[in-house]
Amino acid sequence: MRNDIAPTAIQLKDYRPSDYLIETADLSFQLETARTRVTTSLQVKRRDGADDKAPLVLNGESLELKEVRINGTPTDAFCIDEKTLTLTGPLPASFVLETDVFINPEANTALSGLYMSKGMFCTQCEAEGFRHITYYLDRPDILTVFTVRIEADKTTYPIILANGNKIDAGDLGNGRHFAVWHDPHPKPAYLFALVGGDLACVEDQFTTMSGRDVSLQVFVQHANKDKCGYALDSLKRAMKWDEETFGREYDLDIFMIVAVDHFNFGAMENKGLNIFNSAFVLASPETATDQDYENIEAIVAHEYFHNWSGNRVTLRDWFQLCLKEGFTVFRDQEFSADMRSRAVQRIKDVRRLWSRQFPEDAGPLAHPPRPDHYVTIDNFYTATVYEKGAEVVRMLKALLGPEGFRAASDLYFDRHDGDAATIEDFKQAMEDASGRDLGQFKTWWTESGTPRVTIETTPRNDNVHLSLRQDLSPPRHIPAAYSIFDAKTGSALGAGRLEMTEAETAIDLPLHKVDGDSRGTPLVSVFSGYGAPVHIDRDLPLAERLSHAAFDPDPFNRWASVEALWRDLSLDAAGAKPFEDADAGLDGLAKALHGALDSDTLEPAFIAELLKCPTAPELLLGLENINPTKIVSGRNHIRQQIAQRIAAPLQIAYRRHGVDAPFDPGAAQAGHRALKNAALSLLVTGGQDHLAMEQAANASNMTDAAAALGTLAQSDSPDRQSALEAFYQKWKDNPLVVNKWLSWRAMRSDAKALSDLEALLQHDAFDFKTPNKVRALIGVFANANLAVFHAEDGAGYVFFLEQVLKIDPLNPQLAAGLTNALDMWQRLEPGRREKAKNALDKMANQSGISSNLKEMLDRLCAEKDIG
Repeated sequence: MRNDIAPTAIQLKDYRPSDYLIETADLSFQLETARTRVTTSLQVKRRDGADDKAPLVLNGESLELKEVRINGTPTDAFCIDEKTLTLTGPLPASFVLETDVFINPEANTALSGLYMSKGMFCTQCEAEGFRHITYYLDRPDILTVFTVRIEADKTTYPIILANGNKIDAGDLGNGRHFAVWHDPHPKPAYLFALVGGDLACVEDQFTTMSGRDVSLQVFVQHANKDKCGYALDSLKRAMKWDEETFGREYDLDIFMIVAVDHFNFGAMENKGLNIFNSAFVLASPETATDQDYENIEAIVAHEYFHNWSGNRVTLRDWFQLCLKEGFTVFRDQEFSADMRSRAVQRIKDVRRLWSRQFPEDAGPLAHPPRPDHYVTIDNFYTATVYEKGAEVVRMLKALLGPEGFRAASDLYFDRHDGDAATIEDFKQAMEDASGRDLGQFKTWWTESGTPRVTIETTPRNDNVHLSLRQDLSPPRHIPAAYSIFDAKTGSALGAGRLEMTEAETAIDLPLHKVDGDSRGTPLVSVFSGYGAPVHIDRDLPLAERLSHAAFDPDPFNRWASVEALWRDLSLDAAGAKPFEDADAGLDGLAKALHGALDSDTLEPAFIAELLKCPTAPELLLGLENINPTKIVSGRNHIRQQIAQRIAAPLQIAYRRHGVDAPFDPGAAQAGHRALKNAALSLLVTGGQDHLAMEQAANASNMTDAAAALGTLAQSDSPDRQSALEAFYQKWKDNPLVVNKWLSWRAMRSDAKALSDLEALLQHDAFDFKTPNKVRALIGVFANANLAVFHAEDGAGYVFFLEQVLKIDPLNPQLAAGLTNALDMWQRLEPGRREKAKNALDKMANQSGISSNLKEMLDRLCAEKDIG
């Protein structure tokens, strides 16, 4: 499939410590947009036991080298190529290495290293961006104390920041000034950060559990100064939560957040100076939705929690990425559950797992949470590393229990503080603190694939026989909580937890006694709270499925029962999977939803989740020979049927859950808005477009406005275009709000969809160099607009190919990430499969594509040949 030779993969088995360590790094920056000078002084020490003739090989790319000095003396005893600077030696056991280089930040469209974003300097060094700043041992196991001096024009860049605490600042004359920052905590280069710009600062303060006062500062463009409050509030709550839940206290005098518009990630946990995508800092009721507020809360917490799970304890090598990311995702999920609704948070977490990670685990991009090889580590910031990595930690907590897990976490942090750790170190701490053998459990980190667990239950007089079978070999160590309830009344009949360690596990579950003879069939709710990332196969009659949907005592399993009905009925309507009695299933689902809408005990946010049919991409999970157009059509049909059956209670819910009080982004108000807008979405599907038009015109907050516009955008309402245009005219000067508009435009599904997308590429609202805009338009089109992206004539693939190839020379990481949209190409029906394969072949055979894109295409195309 490829004409050129694939890049050499880096292998976990080849890891060896560096021959040299860097004890201190003193960096001096003279900031200029096109020619920044970086002078570096490194205190280098040969590692004990290393060969005294070993060369020192430093990473460096796109650098203009001026001079190299050893202990103050210029030297030419080095070799240089496009990626390394090698000092050939022999070298002293300890010496000072100085380099003087120039870099061009304004030409750095890849946004890795030091670059410009709307006139400000900023950095992104994870994973390997620091090598674009200066020559260095750019690997995570080199832990160094950094001191950074920054010089810049005082008028243009009055704010100049770096990691740690500011220890000096002043004027230099000629309109320039300087600042010196020192971080006392040794860190790898990927945590380095620098910012220079004309920024407003919003400040607050936090007092730690030991009584230290920490200054909290958020830096933004001046026009956005009024949109930082929620980010600061989230930070303070995260700091308090981490003290109370994990015993972790912040360790510097200052914690800074900087919002930038051009950023490849959501945010970056640089020590003391977090750099954020502005989408995850800025919020006001008029410009941000409830989901935006939730995202800010979660991502601010996530980056703060990295101070311990990632910074104080970092990684030995990039293969251990899930050690910091999976653990920290678990921590931010638990934080969000405590801040909001635990049941609803779990549903949202699992929706992401099912929609992002399960397909990845089943396709050509599958890899273990800890991979054993890679070409470009940027391509492994994946759902498997993040979401599945979090589920692995969640299972550990279930196996060890809350107190045991806290003790094990404390031991891990204390034992490896200031260290570069591995998965084995984490596992060992869990074992040492708990006394448990986790040898079998380790396969969750080292093997790919999602176990499929088949569940069978047989009621008996005083117990229920439960049988669970898993299909993977070797078998995974799987915790499974369960509860038993009465099918007629919902009364609790028992509960417990078991562990699967063999291919099959069977147990007799005792039943609680109940008064009288009214007991119905005892039903078993298994994997309560969805305690393990597994596929669940369970063949239940419709009556029992409906009992789970109405009475299951576990909120997650109650939701999952309803979600499965939505899913199976949609697939039946699409002709993809038969449902034995679809009419009875529709009636049963409608009854379950009606009952939930009438409930006075269920949370509004939970009811809102019940009303959501899986999205069209979510419906593809586990299918083969997929016709995406039919999937979309089948889903729309079932939503229409349900909307008609429960129109009256939907109307009541829509009116009842409007919020008249002043806007509050907290869980209570957000839950009411979620239910109102979930009802609206179904009502519009049922033909009541006027409700969305009225809401769009009268909305007092972005949550309600976006819900109405997003619903109209996916409808065939004659008012669709005029409503979208009015929204754009109102918000065209706000980039974050305009990104929502781009994402709605990307969902157009009629015959003019592709021509509309082509026109939008030339629109003032779009910019190929801004990742948020690329993801909003091209990313949403490829991942969510199934009917057009997977059009039968292949035109969607051709359009996508053209855009990826335009983006690749500008931002290879962004281009490579977009190709995830084609990870299911082998499961398409033959006609579309061939067209998708042709598009991948054409992209893969382009000369001069980046190593990021090349690796992704090789992985996508290297799987089994499908005839």
